[in-house]
Amino acid sequence: MKKVCMLVHTHSFLDSRIFHKEAKTLQKNGYEVTMIVPRIKGKLFNIDKEPFQTKFLQKSFKHEGINIVTYNVESFKPTAPMMQRRLDSNSVHFNNVLTNIGLNQQADIYHAHETASLYAGIGVKRAMKNNGKEAKLIFDSHDLIPDPFEESQTKNAVTGNLLDSMLKEVDQLITVSPSIKSWYIAKNPSLPIEVIYNSPPLNEEFQPKEYEKKSLTVGYEGHVADHKKGSSDKIFEITDVCSRTIDFHFKIIGGVLHGHTLSIPDHLQEKVKVTGWINYEQISEQMKEIDVGWIDFDDLKSSLNRSYALPNKLFSYLNNGVPVVVNKCHEMEHFIRTHKCGMVINKTKAASEDYAEAFQFLHENRDKLKQMSINARKVMERIYSWEKMEKDLLLVYQSMASNRFNSFYF
Repeated sequence: MKKVCMLVHTHSFLDSRIFHKEAKTLQKNGYEVTMIVPRIKGKLFNIDKEPFQTKFLQKSFKHEGINIVTYNVESFKPTAPMMQRRLDSNSVHFNNVLTNIGLNQQADIYHAHETASLYAGIGVKRAMKNNGKEAKLIFDSHDLIPDPFEESQTKNAVTGNLLDSMLKEVDQLITVSPSIKSWYIAKNPSLPIEVIYNSPPLNEEFQPKEYEKKSLTVGYEGHVADHKKGSSDKIFEITDVCSRTIDFHFKIIGGVLHGHTLSIPDHLQEKVKVTGWINYEQISEQMKEIDVGWIDFDDLKSSLNRSYALPNKLFSYLNNGVPVVVNKCHEMEHFIRTHKCGMVINKTKAASEDYAEAFQFLHENRDKLKQMSINARKVMERIYSWEKMEKDLLLVYQSMASNRFNSFYF
């Protein structure tokens, strides 16, 4: 049995991509999977950053068939210059907690999910090679690293140089959108790269939406944050505007992170519903009453990542036959126009009134809305469901296990 070790530095161990999709797929297909995951102040934490106070307290345990080994993240916070110095030194001894625990696993394949965990994985790979055993290393880039729009030119150069150095020691890169893949190809054209979309398994209980009711419910899944994405102010403003002319409701599946509050204006208490953070398996049930999904990636001038993203929530909507309304983001615009599964507002910075106008149009054009819903579900069934993605993931692992690599992987 091949042993796989997932190296995690900032994500929750219950992250939908890492745990629910990748780790479980590998485990059910015959791999022995261990995840090395961080504690914050001694506690594991949920996807909303809330610490688990009364469970998952053991240093190591098994959860749903996956071996979980934990460490305190406070003991491993490497800076980019420090990582660069160690990489450049060609040292085979990276003395940090994540590398040391990873080395103890003696796995065949290591799968890293952040810059720091990739650094730890390189330490494991070097040490094992020094001891006469070869291990393969995957870097799973959930985002574009570095985002050239987000940081100063100096900081981007430091992070970019660090990543360039680390990619030389990676055997396989996985990412989440074609645009991000193209970015990495430009950096290292000989590195095998595969896109594994952040899509869920097909909702087997799905029932086609008929759109016969006279009301309209718009949904948002995920973290309600600042103006850059999931703005609560925009949610309230959209609800205000739409409610003047139609029976309109807004449903938030998720909410704010642990320790924060979301105050709904008194006059919208009956219009805006918040489920709070729910288990991954419950999302489809909560999607049943949603007619249209909303994604707003504002302020694209400060983030190329958002322009290149195909986020979890996009596929979550489509999986449940929910068409999507988005602002003009490069990757999502191309996806939605190609598959005719929603509407793209022709503005990179769309206002609440722009979204309200789109929702009112869809409310008045139910035939268009229903066809978009049909298209949304069909494209998941044909191309993007996790059942399709896990086949690609397994092919990546099989190619690594058999040491068969193509020179170029476009």
